[in-house]
Amino acid sequence: MPWRTFAVAIAVFLVAAGAASAGEGLVTKPSNHSVDETLDRLEAALKERGFIIFTRLDHAAAAQSMGLKMPRATVLVYGDPRVGTPRFLQHPTLAIEFPLKVLVWEDADGKVRLSYNTSGWIKVLDSRHGAPSNPNPAQADAALDAVTDAATK
Repeated sequence: MPWRTFAVAIAVFLVAAGAASAGEGLVTKPSNHSVDETLDRLEAALKERGFIIFTRLDHAAAAQSMGLKMPRATVLVYGDPRVGTPRFLQHPTLAIEFPLKVLVWEDADGKVRLSYNTSGWIKVLDSRHGAPSNPNPAQADAALDAVTDAATK
């Protein structure tokens, strides 16, 4: 009987630990603007800093095209080929993880949110492909924080 109780306690702990870390490496911020305005502001802030906007992936529009309904959710894909290309040449499979992305979405209450991966999570992606990580993660996080603040405030 004590072993069974111990096993149940361990199982509960593991489930709770997994749920607690589900958001690890992800930042979500509220936006004071609509989805479209947040996306436009984000795009402008990224371009101002020399990034290229590759595309917008509109999940709600894709759902609607199949007769499905969902709140707004658009991923803005951006990057800098001067940084990415040399990395992809050294570690070709790294290209499946990049370019970088930011999600702008509406929650069930219609509030607009913005979500993106931290440099800590990007480090995990880099290690998956044997690529070196950014030597200045705090600087990268501060830069992305400033860009996303420009979009949401």
